[in-house]
Amino acid sequence: MEPTSHAGERQAASTALLRPALLAAGIALAGWFVGHGFVRARDGDRFVTVKGVSERKVQADIAFWPITLSAADNDLHLAQTRVNGQVEQVKAFLARQGLEASGIETARLDVQDAYVNPYQDRTKVASRYIVRQTLMVTSEKPEAVLAASRQVGELVSAGMVLSSGQGQGEEGPTFVFTHLNDIKPEMIGEATKRAREAAEQFAHDSGGRLAGIRQASQGVFEILPRDPIPGSTEEGQINKTVRVVSTIQYALEG
Repeated sequence: MEPTSHAGERQAASTALLRPALLAAGIALAGWFVGHGFVRARDGDRFVTVKGVSERKVQADIAFWPITLSAADNDLHLAQTRVNGQVEQVKAFLARQGLEASGIETARLDVQDAYVNPYQDRTKVASRYIVRQTLMVTSEKPEAVLAASRQVGELVSAGMVLSSGQGQGEEGPTFVFTHLNDIKPEMIGEATKRAREAAEQFAHDSGGRLAGIRQASQGVFEILPRDPIPGSTEEGQINKTVRVVSTIQYALEG
């Protein structure tokens, strides 16, 4: 029975020695897998974010031009009659500039009575009534409207008191480009192409290659003044620049 006892003891001792070795090997192997797992995760997170820009020079295709005429008198009827006469003169002026009567509409009529103001000294009022009539010119000939707006001195020389524009900011007509949807697809394609070219260049320089798009944002189309003149707005210029920026994120491999 004693030899058998010694054999069992030797087997138990061998098992006791083997366990730490197996444990160390297991820890090392687990570390290898974990380490390589983190490497793959970092590789998967490699990406580049680029922007592609597309611009187009365009011209407004419609113009809006409010013209406000005014006349003052102590007799309301006379003030209104004078304004009506000015309206006819303006229509004739616009016709000479090549603008059709169908695009001219009478808009807001405003009458002010100075006597309504309780703080107004009536003895110092030169004219009790002020009548203002606004004409709205709408035309698909923006260049003709612009040319006419530059000749309003002719009306002033005729004795008219008028204001041209919306009364806020820049005076003069408003020019609008209405065909944005016609150029959107081409511009988006161009912006996307330029973004990819930038990403490919980055991948090449970093020794990798593109693996596909992770995220993409088209961006907002902007209509800007073609000429960045101080004090001049986009609405006040016939010639404009349409701009869009696409932001694209590409995954990288290698």
